[in-house]
Amino acid sequence: MGAAGGIDLHIHSTASDGTLTPSEILALAVQLGLKAIAITDHDTLSGSVRALAKGIPSSLDFLTGIEISAAAPAGYRLKGSVHILGYGIDPHHAGLCALLKKLMTARKNRNPKIIARLNELGMDLSIEELNQITGGGTAGRPHIAQLMVNKNMASSIDDAFDRFLGKDKPAYVNKYRAPMDQAIGAINAAGGIAVLAHPYLNNIHEPSIFETFLLTLKSMGLGGIEALYPEHPKQATDLYCRLARKHGLLITGGTDCHGQVTPGIQVGIGDGTFHVPYSIYQALVAHLDH
Repeated sequence: MGAAGGIDLHIHSTASDGTLTPSEILALAVQLGLKAIAITDHDTLSGSVRALAKGIPSSLDFLTGIEISAAAPAGYRLKGSVHILGYGIDPHHAGLCALLKKLMTARKNRNPKIIARLNELGMDLSIEELNQITGGGTAGRPHIAQLMVNKNMASSIDDAFDRFLGKDKPAYVNKYRAPMDQAIGAINAAGGIAVLAHPYLNNIHEPSIFETFLLTLKSMGLGGIEALYPEHPKQATDLYCRLARKHGLLITGGTDCHGQVTPGIQVGIGDGTFHVPYSIYQALVAHLDH
């Protein structure tokens, strides 16, 4: 199927936990023949801002993007964060920037605690070594995992998470998550549209329960659902598309590519069989321009 003529609205850069710079992502998108992309870094807009500063190639449409780690709404006990994507946002909006600053501070404060736990487990790691890996970007657990691989303390990033960094593992430290209404509200206030990222990964697979969950988020201002995603089974994709149409939500899609962190998932094509049509981007922009 290939990437040509398609889009990818979920890409991570070196501004968060990806290994491709915003400039490299732009160049790769052009090389692959993609028609539109969004850079959606975790809790930071600097990837989008850097891409805009570089200059968007004339053959490529571009949306500013973000992926916010939000807490599950009341009544839902979910493992980890619920990720909310934001598209078409003003990267300098004061309210959104204030929320992101709080999230970034919490993220930075978490890393020394994780390193300290690994030190207690007998691993010689330091914040200075971690900063060398990120090259000025924001460090997260994938960077710590990469450092562990580099120092032969884990065989792979997955191994580091499975044994040490994953939830309920010895070096796991809980993190601050934005209240769901604040995450969605900040995106909307910044002129964007809020989208539920990779819904299948939240592990709410009973259709009626998921529909109630989706409507809870819609009541807070959610505008779309990332129905098209490489790890979604076809049955789940069909359900998400049907619920989006039923409840007037936009359908979006993207690979969630992190570069070398996700070697089996490439920009635009995922595992090679993934394709998001340009019409998805057109519908999204039409809504933003409305």
